[in-house]
Amino acid sequence: MQQVLHDIFMPTELPLAVILARLLGAAVLGALIGFEREYRNHPAGLRTHILVSLAAAVFAVISIEMVHLPHLGQSEVRIDPLRVVEAVTSGVAFLAAGMIIFSGGKVRNLTTGASMWLSGAVGLSVGLGYWAIAAFSAMACLIVLNLLGRLSAGEGRAEREPKPDEANATAGEDGERRGQQV
Repeated sequence: MQQVLHDIFMPTELPLAVILARLLGAAVLGALIGFEREYRNHPAGLRTHILVSLAAAVFAVISIEMVHLPHLGQSEVRIDPLRVVEAVTSGVAFLAAGMIIFSGGKVRNLTTGASMWLSGAVGLSVGLGYWAIAAFSAMACLIVLNLLGRLSAGEGRAEREPKPDEANATAGEDGERRGQQV
C-alpha cells in the first residue's frame, strides 16, 4: 500500500504549488479568450477554450516532469520535449478545423478556430513557465478579437447570420427568401 501511495503522490521536479499555479493560470487565460467567443455566441466558447488551454498546460507540465523521471534518464531513453508542442499543436488544430464550416459559399468560425489554436499555445506557454508570453498572447488575442472585430463589423464583414426579421426584410416582392437562404 505504501508503494501505491508513493506512486500517487510521486515527488515532482517542480513544486506542486507551481504546477497548480500554472494549471490555474492556463485555465484563467483560456477563459478570457473563451469568454469573448461565448459573449459573441460562437460555437466554441468559454468551456472549450478553458479545456484546450488547460490540456495544453497539462501536457507541458508532464513533459517537464518526464525529463526528470529516474527510469527515463538512462542513456538509451531519449525524450524530446518539442514533440509535446507538436502534438498539442496538431491536436488543437484538429479541433479547430472541426469548428470551421464552409456553407453557402462562405467560411464560418475561422476566427473561433484560430482562437482555440491560440488557447492551446497559451496553455503550453503557461505550462512551460513562460507566463509573460502567455499573458501577452492572451491580451493580444482579446485586442484582435474585440478591436479588429469591431472594425470588420464596421466594414460590413461581420461573421453573423441575418436575423429572421432582416432576412424577411431583404426578401424581394416575390418573397423568394422568406427567412431562408437562397
